[in-house]
Amino acid sequence: MKILYYDCFSGISGDMNMAAMIDLGVDKQYLIDELSKLSVEGYELRFAADSRKGIFGTRADVILTGTDIQHTQNHLINDSNKTFVAGKLNLTQLKRAKTSEMHDHSHGRNYLNIKQLIEESALNDNVKKLSVEIFRKIAVAEAHIHGKKVDDVHFHEVGAVDSIIDIVAATICFDYLKPNKVIASPVQLGGGFVNCAHGTFPVPAPATLEILKGIPVKLGAVDVETTTPTGAAIIATFATEFTEQPNFSIEKIAYGIGHRDNAVPNVLRVCIATEYDDAEHQLACITECNIDDMNPEMYEYVMNKLFDAGADDVYFQTIIMKKTRPAVKISVMSNLQLVTNIEEILLTETTTLGVRNYQVNKRILKREVNTIETKWGAVSVKVGFLNGIAIKSKPEYSDCLKISQQNNISLADVYNEVLSILNSCV
Repeated sequence: MKILYYDCFSGISGDMNMAAMIDLGVDKQYLIDELSKLSVEGYELRFAADSRKGIFGTRADVILTGTDIQHTQNHLINDSNKTFVAGKLNLTQLKRAKTSEMHDHSHGRNYLNIKQLIEESALNDNVKKLSVEIFRKIAVAEAHIHGKKVDDVHFHEVGAVDSIIDIVAATICFDYLKPNKVIASPVQLGGGFVNCAHGTFPVPAPATLEILKGIPVKLGAVDVETTTPTGAAIIATFATEFTEQPNFSIEKIAYGIGHRDNAVPNVLRVCIATEYDDAEHQLACITECNIDDMNPEMYEYVMNKLFDAGADDVYFQTIIMKKTRPAVKISVMSNLQLVTNIEEILLTETTTLGVRNYQVNKRILKREVNTIETKWGAVSVKVGFLNGIAIKSKPEYSDCLKISQQNNISLADVYNEVLSILNSCV
């Protein structure tokens, strides 16, 4: 299994991600040619070898050359994605800052503008889908923060040409590499304060924090912003597992060089790896509540509602609460991104007044579904593998039940027939 691993010990931003992908082996000209399929002008893409604290890698620069520039000079100086030392701007930055002063910052693109821009391009469907998904994550975060509808959200920094290029480039590179899975370390957010479109905020910026809700993060490695909303949305979209104990064999290491000179090297480390244990390791969340005053007829409805929302598992346990009251504990296992939805269902669809949650590590066997023929018809069989070896198998209950009912035979007879066929194949 091909794994793309993000080691975000110094955070992640759009330009650092693009640089890391080029350093990892994505063809530069391929990326430039694919980006040209977007109806976006007024920029130039440059890559160069660079280093931070003795770590060598690739730096990426989106140089704005046109008039469609959304950043003000103030945002430029404080944008942690771009080159800067406070009060010291290079020639390119000064050009960008002067041009941006001519624009009213309130006229940023909205989510629908950018979605249309992407969907009308000649990019392939997978790149379009992932790009829109990243922008939607940012739009949902901004809508929640500012109390607006998603379609009414106007992007400021993220609506600028350079940020659009950063995000679409991320999906092009992802599609080029085609990893089977993306794993990431906890994401370092940094510290201090950052100037955003709506004022000065403590790190992390509100949008960054909202996007990374439910994802393991760290704070305070340096006193600057190390993860931007763009970087947060990229990693939140791509990664399905966050862990400090990855289980793989590393094949290639690359570094995306940032534009700061921090005490901690301002780099994004990425790896191509092979998982040598084919059991899948995932970080999940258990959300729970205790209930002693709900109509028992409601539990099936609540369970179905939770499964429909994407829960991996829902189970009920009989417990005794205070004053020796019989009660039920509802436990819901889900991925980290679904926690908020799960909580809202429990709070609105049950009588509980509060919920709790905690993270757990899951180890899941690789599974295949095969079909075997019995004298009554076909039955699906789920097979579990560990290190490439089939170690267990189980007939699909629904298939066995259907055969039992259609042929007026016991369910046990169907199971025994299936198991007998499986044993004969060993």
